[in-house]
Amino acid sequence: MAKLKQQSLQKRDAELANAKHQVEILSNGIFANGELPTFAQKIKETNQLPLRPNKLEILQINVGYMCNQVCEHCHVDAGPDRKEIMTWETMEQCLEVIRNTKAHTLDLTGGAPEMNPHFRRFVEEASKAGIKDFIVRSNLTIIRANKKHYDLPDFFKKHNIHVVSSMPHWTRGKTDKQRGEGVFDLSIKALQELNVRGYGMPGSGLRLDLVYNPNGAYLPGDQASMEKEMKAALLEDFDIQFHSLFAITNLPIARFLDYLIASENYEDYMYQLVEAYNPAAVENVMCTNTISISWDGYLFDCDFNQMLKLPVASKVKHINEYNEDLLNDRNIMISQHCYGCTAGAGSSCQGTVTA
Repeated sequence: MAKLKQQSLQKRDAELANAKHQVEILSNGIFANGELPTFAQKIKETNQLPLRPNKLEILQINVGYMCNQVCEHCHVDAGPDRKEIMTWETMEQCLEVIRNTKAHTLDLTGGAPEMNPHFRRFVEEASKAGIKDFIVRSNLTIIRANKKHYDLPDFFKKHNIHVVSSMPHWTRGKTDKQRGEGVFDLSIKALQELNVRGYGMPGSGLRLDLVYNPNGAYLPGDQASMEKEMKAALLEDFDIQFHSLFAITNLPIARFLDYLIASENYEDYMYQLVEAYNPAAVENVMCTNTISISWDGYLFDCDFNQMLKLPVASKVKHINEYNEDLLNDRNIMISQHCYGCTAGAGSSCQGTVTA
């Protein structure tokens, strides 16, 4: 089991465990004094305010903040000490929506979603609903964390789950620095287990994609180049194969915001994001085609807004009153963290958003 580097912000009773305090930081300082334009001002310049949803394609459900890792960059502030877990009652409400949605993708996330005690039952029921792309976001180490999880690769294969896994680098040092001591070795073992089942192999319908997040206060490099490098390195060193690499920009919230402030990199990082703003990326950011559902059933424009407790600007606030038509007729909630999704080639849970 990987050693945990730290506790969650919530467990430490840190100021930044308070979402309202995070929003205040993002709204004040260099944005309040006009040194940098707010995100609303920026997208107004390119005639994209208000930001509105397009056709709903993805239901992203966070089934709990509990995790067996405590990663430096985690925007969820997940960890073993987080006890927020979606109940079966709320899952049943989600299942009713899944059966009737026009969305084609179901995206389960956490924490480590596999740690929810109802996870397998939920996957079994949701897999019957005819969703075209059923994603589970796995941190990989959960597969090797406990014997009860050892058969997860077989379970994923049985239900044709699209596995999206965190893997910040092909070297032990950089991976363990970000995600905790021992994470790299467990991740390699888990990837090998997935490969044995056919995941990630050329021509396989069992899709395995990896996710890269930068280790420091900088933006990710070119996604295609990094994918090529990681594929070559993992194949040569460990005989591991995967399909695609998603390069995701770290957003300045939760533990990454804590890191930025502690390392005195916050203002420099926000300058980087603003200077890399790309209006073309705004057209395809994930909040325009996604609804995010929290562990307790509340609705958000994206997973990041969920963590900042910025709910959808709609009469429909909870899964138990879900109405897709009403939700499609809303303005998307924005703040300065949104620069992270519109910098460079853009960033979403599916990687870059522009060609």
